[in-house]
Amino acid sequence: MKEQPPIYLINLDQSPERLEKSSARLKEQNINFERISGVYGKTLSDIDLIKNYQPLLNRRLFYRPLSKGEIGCYMSHRKAWQAIVDNKHPYAIVMEDDFRLVGDLHNVFATIEQLPVKWQLIKLAAYENRTRPIAFSHRVNDTFNLVVHKKAMTGCCAQAISYEGAKALLAATEYFARPVDTDLQHVWETKVPVYSLMPYYIEQDLDFDSDISAASGTKKVKKRFWKRKWLQFLEKIANKKATSQIIDTLQAQLKK
Repeated sequence: MKEQPPIYLINLDQSPERLEKSSARLKEQNINFERISGVYGKTLSDIDLIKNYQPLLNRRLFYRPLSKGEIGCYMSHRKAWQAIVDNKHPYAIVMEDDFRLVGDLHNVFATIEQLPVKWQLIKLAAYENRTRPIAFSHRVNDTFNLVVHKKAMTGCCAQAISYEGAKALLAATEYFARPVDTDLQHVWETKVPVYSLMPYYIEQDLDFDSDISAASGTKKVKKRFWKRKWLQFLEKIANKKATSQIIDTLQAQLKK
């Protein structure tokens, strides 16, 4: 069996039960992982909160302020991306600790190794296991398709990220204003195309309560309704063009 890729599991120090369950689930498939100590937003100082998160930029690019939990979540993923770059991994799997396995991940690893195209980010799960219309699908083998959705899937439960992808994401998100999965959807800004390997062999375990909510407190966040509608209009136009370009590039690689 081919050696598995590096796997980074994001886990808060405040969530030992999640670490225990995640470890047991991966151990069932003889999969090793390295833990990334998640950033607990609730304990961030005012200075730490604005190290990467920019409130003024948020006001311009998003329809509500980010919660402390969302900021911590974003910073946690940046730690994982930095680990990929620092260790010069060709690619690694980054997982959050609220997953469950519904297939043999070794088949996923083997399929990623045989992909005939260059890639930077591949979604391996979807937020709350939702579905989304598919714009393009390429059969990789008897089990998996490489998919481009009409809009990149939300959620960061599990994804494969290449060295070049991690570098690009770190550069594009040194200062951020939206949730991490929302920024990943903005492929025209990050310059990191988002694919999916389907069917997903990893699902989000919906029995877990949200760590983001727990790390954010109970303060109600005011949403800017018309700002949201305007941003959605602009993003729809930009996303349609970017998705078309991603598909064209992918098809050109597949013809070689």
